[in-house]
Amino acid sequence: MTSPARDTDELLFTQDGAGIARIVLNRPQARNALTFAMYQGIIDRCARIEADPSVRVLVITGAGEKAFAAGTDIAQFRGFASAQDALDYERFMDRVMGALERLRVPVIAAIAGACTGGGAAIAAACDLRVATRDARFGFPIARTLGNCLSLANLKRLSRLVGPARVKDMIFTARLVGAEEALAIGLVGEVVADADALAVRATELATLVAGHAPLTLHATKEGLRRLQDADDTAGERPGDDLIRLCYTSADFREGMEAFLGKRAPDWRGR
Repeated sequence: MTSPARDTDELLFTQDGAGIARIVLNRPQARNALTFAMYQGIIDRCARIEADPSVRVLVITGAGEKAFAAGTDIAQFRGFASAQDALDYERFMDRVMGALERLRVPVIAAIAGACTGGGAAIAAACDLRVATRDARFGFPIARTLGNCLSLANLKRLSRLVGPARVKDMIFTARLVGAEEALAIGLVGEVVADADALAVRATELATLVAGHAPLTLHATKEGLRRLQDADDTAGERPGDDLIRLCYTSADFREGMEAFLGKRAPDWRGR
């Protein structure tokens, strides 16, 4: 599921002399759907930033105007053959989100268009979120794949918008518009379009990069410690739910229906 650290055309990484690093999810032809190599690339770039004191802030965005990231590339799931594959995947995803949450510098998500599934999970793990007016957020897995979110992702979302809104988003499989996302605290700011987003993300990154790094780090880390308990080894709370969904016939049906561009036939098993 992992790959060596390397720059690829699908995950672009830059940093400038002002202390601003940028990750661009660069699969616009696939609405920036993430491969496992791209997820690993986020972990690797976070490690690079951690070792470079010149970096003061990270901006994550998607290429093009149609999507920040439309979740995990569904074809990546075709190799799943056991419950352990599902558990390994969710733990891998927890490593990705943890790399962003534990990064010593603030992380800004600049969001245009679709921000769903794994893309929405990445945005939720960032510290600040700015979105375009046409941005849409959600986890439509009850309509598409029939899998589930890990407890870590449910907790992260619940902290942002509350358990009732998480249920509403997942049970209805609807996408939340930018203005609603602003009203419920899912994003902190909405701008007109992709051009305005690029300008505002740079303005915000420049502002943050000019502030006291230790103050920002201590605040970010302090809040993380208040909110999160360290993971324990072995069986984790929620593992049974991951196994239930990912090893089901419904998950296989959802994946094949999604890739075949047809409606799934849910059986509840």
